[in-house]
Amino acid sequence: MFLAFTRLLLSVACFIPALALAQDAPLFRIGVAPHTSSRVIIEMYQPLRQHLQKTLGTPVAIVTAPDFTEFARRALNREYELVITTGHQAELLRADARYRPLLTYRAPFHAVVAVAAGSRAKSARDLAGSTVAGLSPSSLVTLWGLRWMSEHGAAGVTVRYVSAADSVAQLLLNGEVSAGTMSLANFQGLAPEVRARLRLLTDSPAMVGRVYLLNQADAPRGAAIERALWSFAETPAGVDYFARYKLDGYRPLRSGELDAMAPYAAEVREQLTKSAL
Repeated sequence: MFLAFTRLLLSVACFIPALALAQDAPLFRIGVAPHTSSRVIIEMYQPLRQHLQKTLGTPVAIVTAPDFTEFARRALNREYELVITTGHQAELLRADARYRPLLTYRAPFHAVVAVAAGSRAKSARDLAGSTVAGLSPSSLVTLWGLRWMSEHGAAGVTVRYVSAADSVAQLLLNGEVSAGTMSLANFQGLAPEVRARLRLLTDSPAMVGRVYLLNQADAPRGAAIERALWSFAETPAGVDYFARYKLDGYRPLRSGELDAMAPYAAEVREQLTKSAL
């Protein structure tokens, strides 16, 4: 009885500072593009959330959206203080909603087209007339993959959209689709026994990966937020995060990197227009 009461007091004591923090400062929302399941995203970004909450002295939440199109819509509505998203959406948000790009990852980003290990497909032409899996009509890996298929002879492809790379992999293993698009990082992050039953048909040239962008409404504390991000990279938790997900740390954006994403950003605009009709 006494032990249970003591534990209750300790729980309350730990909770009181969090309550005080939440009452004294507005919520800082980090919007992460839905490149995998919500559960994995929230778990993946916990070290960053905890570091920013401590460093900035404000409650921080990790949030996402059901798909890339809805995520873009919410970001354009400025529902996030900080956005972490793929390069083409970063260009869209920079151009259309005045988000300020801060940094990206050192590790190069590649889109891939995967097939089942036993598939007879050797080229894009072998996918003609079949069904393929993608993450969303406005996902960069899907847009790149469909463009590659179209340019290399895969006519008449039907696309089945799912929410995460592991769902793409499952459709491939079940024989429900002939190919699937995802990022190389997500392909490498699949369970070893799943990855062993797949192979890559092609991969993209290196593109700018996930980009961190700041909502213009937070410009007054932009320098503090940027310092907090760079300092995260030097913490034990940050070093572990970069090693675990093979991201190699942060780096500044290079000149022209986001400009190169403009054609894909235009396709996102088109998807948003269609979905609003």
